[in-house]
Amino acid sequence: MSEDKSTKAVALRYMASFATGDPDQVAANVTEDFVNTQTGALGKGCETREVYRGRLKGFLGSFVGLKYEPVDVIENGGKVAITYRMRAESDGHPIDIPGVMVVEVRDGLVAGRQDYWDGLTFLQQTKQA
Repeated sequence: MSEDKSTKAVALRYMASFATGDPDQVAANVTEDFVNTQTGALGKGCETREVYRGRLKGFLGSFVGLKYEPVDVIENGGKVAITYRMRAESDGHPIDIPGVMVVEVRDGLVAGRQDYWDGLTFLQQTKQA
């Protein structure tokens, strides 16, 4: 059976790859010229697969049991908007952060990601605010 390369399927596979905790598996879902845009005040964007892969190690290492759980998925051409719940444990604190990710798909890979999430919720749940 061949892998589903629809925009929605590619975006959902990308989100699910975070649960592996493996930067290589997450980065395997993105294009060489991938653009990661983080809109949260605590987030930092980056460009290219290699830079992204390097930053993933620290990000994935700071969360135990990280999982993005899709809530709603809206597909429009080569883009998908996914509302989600990001659940994990950070420094012994359970976190549950709602967000929206807009994913652009090109040639069966994620070419761009815009992630909208609330940094204050994260700080409150980890007792930093």
